[in-house]
Amino acid sequence: AGKTVSETDPEVSEAIDFCRYYAESARKIDRHRGSTFTPYRTVAVVPPWNFPIAIPVGGCMAALAAGACVVIKPAPQTLRIAEVFVEALREAGVTEDMLQLVNADEGEAGKRLVSHEDIDSVIFTGGSETARMFRSWDPQMTINAETSGKNAIIVTPAADPDLAVSDILASAYGHAGQKCSAASLIITVGSMGKSKRFMGQLVDAVKSLRVGPGDDLATDMNGIIEPAGDKLLRGLTKLDKGEKWLVKPEPLNGTAEDATLWTPGLRDNVRPGAWFHTHECFGPVAGVMHADTLEEAIEWQNSTGYGLTAGLHTIDRDETEFWRDRVEAGNVYVERGITGAIVQRQSFGGWKGSSIGSGAKAGGPNYVAQQGHWAEGDISALHSGSVSTAITQMLREFHGMAHPVLTEEDHRWLRRAAESDAQAWTSEFGIEHDRTALVVESNVFRYRPLLEPLRVRIGANANLRDLLRLYLGASVTGTKLEVSAAPSVTSEMGELANRIRMVSDMEFAAEIGVQPSVRIRTLGDVDENLYEAAARSGSVVLDQPVLPDGRRELLPMLLEQAVTTTEHRFGYIHGTTP
Repeated sequence: AGKTVSETDPEVSEAIDFCRYYAESARKIDRHRGSTFTPYRTVAVVPPWNFPIAIPVGGCMAALAAGACVVIKPAPQTLRIAEVFVEALREAGVTEDMLQLVNADEGEAGKRLVSHEDIDSVIFTGGSETARMFRSWDPQMTINAETSGKNAIIVTPAADPDLAVSDILASAYGHAGQKCSAASLIITVGSMGKSKRFMGQLVDAVKSLRVGPGDDLATDMNGIIEPAGDKLLRGLTKLDKGEKWLVKPEPLNGTAEDATLWTPGLRDNVRPGAWFHTHECFGPVAGVMHADTLEEAIEWQNSTGYGLTAGLHTIDRDETEFWRDRVEAGNVYVERGITGAIVQRQSFGGWKGSSIGSGAKAGGPNYVAQQGHWAEGDISALHSGSVSTAITQMLREFHGMAHPVLTEEDHRWLRRAAESDAQAWTSEFGIEHDRTALVVESNVFRYRPLLEPLRVRIGANANLRDLLRLYLGASVTGTKLEVSAAPSVTSEMGELANRIRMVSDMEFAAEIGVQPSVRIRTLGDVDENLYEAAARSGSVVLDQPVLPDGRRELLPMLLEQAVTTTEHRFGYIHGTTP
C-alpha cells in the first residue's frame, strides 16, 4: 500500500485489538437479557485500500464474533495483504466455511456479490459515492458504511502553536492525507490567523516534509497509491477565487496526471461554501480558513455536510466546553491530532454524510451487536430502573386513552419498556464513559440526541402500542419525533391522529429523497419507494421490530461520539498543582 513504517506498525496493532475487543463483545451479547439475538447468515466485507490490514480484519472479526460467516472482497490495490491475513486466520482455525476471500473486479462481479440475495449485510468503508452506488443496486440492502469526511482542526489564540502545528502536520499529511479522518481544513480564530509565528511555523513544517517511498525510513510522507483522480487533481492544482498557495504541491515522478509522488500542498483563504470547503480530496493537500470567532469557526467546521472527525487546539477550558457542546462529528479531539483512532479508546465512526446504517462505531460497544436480528425475548428478564415522574405521567395518559384501546397486557408491556429505558439510560446512554481511564488522556464515549428529528413512518397493519413505545424513548433521550402516515392510516388512529402529520406515501418518499442523512423508523408495512428514496439521499430506513428492551430500542434515537482530550501539558496533569 506504500505506507511508511510509522503508519503501518500501529495498524497491525489495531487489527489485533479488533480481534480481542470483538471477542469480548460477543460474550456480552451472550449475557444480554430480555431480547434474543440471531446473527446474519452471511456478511460481505468490502474494505478500502488505505487501511489494508486493520479495517478488513475488523470487519471480518465483527461478523464472525456475531456468529455470521463472511465473504471478503478486498480492495484490488491491496489484494496481497488480504491474502496474507486470511492465511493467518486459517492457521488460527477460521475455516473456509466461515470465511471466504473473493478476488472480484469492481464491476459486474463486485455488484453481484454485494447485491446477492444470500448476503444479509454489507460492511463497507470507502467513498460516499460508492456507498450510494451499492444502495442503488439494492435499496433494501442492510449496509453499515463508514464513508467520506471533510475534517477540520480549529486553532484559537489560546492554542499552543508548537503543539498545534505538530498535530496538524501529522493529521493532514500522514499517509499522504489518504485517510477519511485526515485534517484537510485548518480554521484559525481571530488573531491566530494573523500570527506570523503560527502561520510561518505551519508553512515551514509543511515544506520540511520529506517525500519518498514508504519503505525508506527517511520518508516522512509517502506517495499516493495511484495517479490522482478528478477531485484530488483539482485539489492539488486548482485554486478557487480569493485563495492562494502557501505551499504549492508539485509532482515529483511524472506529470500532474500520472504522478504518484507529490510534495504536500497548503492553500490559504478558503471561504465557507467554497469547493474545497465541502469536498473530500483524499490526498496531501489542506486548506486554511480564517474565522473571526470560535462560534463562526464551529459553524464552518459543522457545515461541510460530513461529520467524521473534528479537532480543537486551545488551552482555554471554557472554549473547550463551548466547542464540545456544539461540534457535530463522531470522533472529536482536543489538543491532539485527529487521526489514529484506537479500538475502544476512540471507537470510530461519523455522523451525517460520514455514515450510513445504524451508526454504531467500529471498535465500540454496539458494533458486533448490529450484525444480526434482535427480537423480543422474556421481558420479565429485562433490567429495570426507576421511572421518572414525567414518564409515569405519560403512562397514565396512555392508560386513559379512549381510542385506540390498549389491553392490560399492552400497558404492562409499556411499563416494562419504561423501566428498561430508565435502566439503560442511567447505566449506558445518559452518562459519559471513559473505559480506558488513562491519566494523561481522557477518552470519553457518550451518546447525543439526533441532530434531526427521527422520522417515524406509520404504515398499514402497524401496532399503535409501538408508537407509544417510541414516544417513551424520545422523552428519555431528548430526540424529537416527526410522525407521519397516509390519510387512510390516520383515520384509524383515534386520539393519536392529532399527533400525526398526514402525507401520502408518494409525497413522503419525495421528501426523504432530498433530505440527506436522516433516520426513518417504520411501523407496519413499508412502501417500497421509501427504500429507494432513502438510498438516493443517504438516509436509512430502520424497519426492525419495536422492542421493549431499552438497551436496543433507544439506540436509533441516539448518535455515538468519542471525545478525546490531552490531559497533560509539559508533563503536568490538568487539574493538579505543579
